[in-house]
Amino acid sequence: MRKMLLIPAFGFVAACDTVAPVTDSGFNTPQYQAEREAQLAGQGAAGNPLLPPPAISQEQLNAEAGPAPFTTGDSATDIANQTAAALASTSAQPTAPVAVSSNGISNEQDFAAVSSSRSIQDDAALIQQNRQTYEVVAPTAVPQRGSDGQPNIVQYALTTTNPVGTQLYSRAGFNLQAKAQRNCAGYASPDQAQIDFLANGGPQRDRKGLDPDGDGFACGWDPSPFRSAVGN
Repeated sequence: MRKMLLIPAFGFVAACDTVAPVTDSGFNTPQYQAEREAQLAGQGAAGNPLLPPPAISQEQLNAEAGPAPFTTGDSATDIANQTAAALASTSAQPTAPVAVSSNGISNEQDFAAVSSSRSIQDDAALIQQNRQTYEVVAPTAVPQRGSDGQPNIVQYALTTTNPVGTQLYSRAGFNLQAKAQRNCAGYASPDQAQIDFLANGGPQRDRKGLDPDGDGFACGWDPSPFRSAVGN
């Protein structure tokens, strides 16, 4: 019984393994191959030209490539002007070359460069021209201070060494400070008071009472600035 059941089963499997016959339809047919070769040669199946593929959308290309520099409404002049402006903005401006010799110094300091541009005769002519325009100024004597008959307080200050207020000369009388204050008010400056003091017998004698403490300086005149100037 088991042998009889196995026989139909083997027959069913054998029927499934049978290779299907080749038909005249599909991609492997001689007719399809001939039409394909004709299409590649530029002819359709019926001898008509092969139709071009559909054009790609321009909007899609523009979206992928980024914004276009020019629009369809720009004229030829506008496009030319925009192109020139773009080229000018990207091109570097040339700089003037610096004249530098092979030694790394400027040509003005390079003897070889100078000698090639100026001869020895040119230098000699330039030296001669400078000698002709050169002028020697003879030194003259230092001008002397004009003498107007008045004492020189600068010279007097430099001949003294005592500080202000140190008595060197005797003074006699009453109320010397009050008298000096009253008399000193008649001068425009301590310098003028000192000149008048020296012109009338000072510092040994004080006829007008301008030096009550006997230090040799009238009306508070101070010789220190003159002494400091000489020391510097």
